[in-house]
Amino acid sequence: MIRAKLLLSVSFLIILSADLFAQRRAKTEDLEDSYKTFTSFGLTTNTNSGILGGAVFRQSSILSSKFSGKNQYRYLAVELVNVKHPKELAQQNFVSGARFVEGKLNYLFSLRPEYGREVTFFSRHEDEGISISGIVAVGPTIGLEKPYMIQVEGTDRRVVTKSIDADAANPYEGFIGSGSFFKGFGQMNFVPGVHLKTALSFELSAFRENVTGVEIGFLAEAFARKPNIMLYAENKSFFSSGYITLYFGSKKR
Repeated sequence: MIRAKLLLSVSFLIILSADLFAQRRAKTEDLEDSYKTFTSFGLTTNTNSGILGGAVFRQSSILSSKFSGKNQYRYLAVELVNVKHPKELAQQNFVSGARFVEGKLNYLFSLRPEYGREVTFFSRHEDEGISISGIVAVGPTIGLEKPYMIQVEGTDRRVVTKSIDADAANPYEGFIGSGSFFKGFGQMNFVPGVHLKTALSFELSAFRENVTGVEIGFLAEAFARKPNIMLYAENKSFFSSGYITLYFGSKKR
């Protein structure tokens, strides 16, 4: 009799705890669903760039329809990324001591407006855990070729900063070192293209109103012509890369 009463009491406590947990989880999910817009900025690196590859602005806005029962968002982003040629290799001039990339004709920057969908696979509970979502986005690419400037010694022994003449018999005649990065923007050429990316986003923020996370994905990009990045290596019109973006921002109801 005592065992039956004890078993009944334990069963009642288990049912009550499960009900409270379900209500708490439902309340948490309702709170998560109440956030309509996620806005963030990020710094990105990829396999075609250096440690700092570029910057990203991204925004996700919830849609009324669901995808397989999961919340889905309209994903908008704009990113500006430096794209390097695989043959780029920085070296040092033994005469002047300056570092430069031999054969580099232009920097290539990709300006990428993006439109797509973000689907939440796992939601965070209260201020704990990780929210995981998948992203698919496409968009045009505006390729920006900015001349790689070098310094040469002129006939009057003055130092001149200029772009490399690919048609010259000796493009590096009088070479002293690389020029300023901030020169040559007025000589940029545009190369149109398109791109597609797929990614997973992991939100790690500790506070409910903040957004902090990591986006890890793959990107494919094709240009209408081969960007002229290198002088002594074959240039290509198609690039693929893996990337990681660290982002931070806020979310609103």
